[in-house]
Amino acid sequence: MDTGTLNYFTRCRKIIRARGFTLIELMMVVAIVGILAAVALPSYQSYAARASFAEVIAAASPARAAVDLCVQSRGAEQCTDIPSQDGWSASGGVDSVAVSMNEEDFLVTVTPAGTVAGIAATDTYILLGQAATGSVQWQTHGDSGCLGSGLC
Repeated sequence: MDTGTLNYFTRCRKIIRARGFTLIELMMVVAIVGILAAVALPSYQSYAARASFAEVIAAASPARAAVDLCVQSRGAEQCTDIPSQDGWSASGGVDSVAVSMNEEDFLVTVTPAGTVAGIAATDTYILLGQAATGSVQWQTHGDSGCLGSGLC
């Protein structure tokens, strides 16, 4: 054979090899993408629920500030009847915000509105405020529904 024919056959082999992916290669890519999606989707859903619950946590801030202000100005004994304000639960993800006093402690209870983004109405956020000398120390109460679901 002459060199022109050999060059032709070499070029044809290169063209045949460069046609694309085989079916096995494509199936492997689809399987890998499926496995990655199966791992990533639950993590994303958990992240989205925690991010949405941040709105519920933020809704406790005005009530907490009202208790802090009352304790600093009047003392804890005079702050037994802090009324709820209209703007406390202004967001769409919050049903209600309530302040109550349990013996020496203040409770700020935030109830989410229905089931949204993995947050149930039972995932309440309860802050426990313990009055000290002119201030209130806040922590998440053990009866908070969000503790069981891992949202707070």
